[in-house]
Amino acid sequence: MSDSAAAVQKQLKIKSSAIQRLAKETKLYGTETAALEAKKAKFIADGAEEWDIKNATKMVDESKKMVIDTKTRLDKAVEDLQALIASAKEEFNLAEDEALLNAERIVQEASA
Repeated sequence: MSDSAAAVQKQLKIKSSAIQRLAKETKLYGTETAALEAKKAKFIADGAEEWDIKNATKMVDESKKMVIDTKTRLDKAVEDLQALIASAKEEFNLAEDEALLNAERIVQEASA
């Protein structure tokens, strides 16, 4: 195998791992946002102090921003990996390579 093909395989693995991490982060921030919204609703229902409600609102807003940020980074990473997959198939004939097949599976999971 050529050095170029080995470098492409390495990039496939790196980008695949990045997508898995970003997908996990997006899911965790979504869960965190839901928990913070529930906490804020409880504060409102219990008639908590204005400062507590305002602070809970800020935390919810920050968490929502993180969801948007990680989702944007995930989408960009998926695009990059899809381009690399297409290039690997075309230029290096790696259609049956394990790293490429794994990368395709990860793209499908992240896009779902």
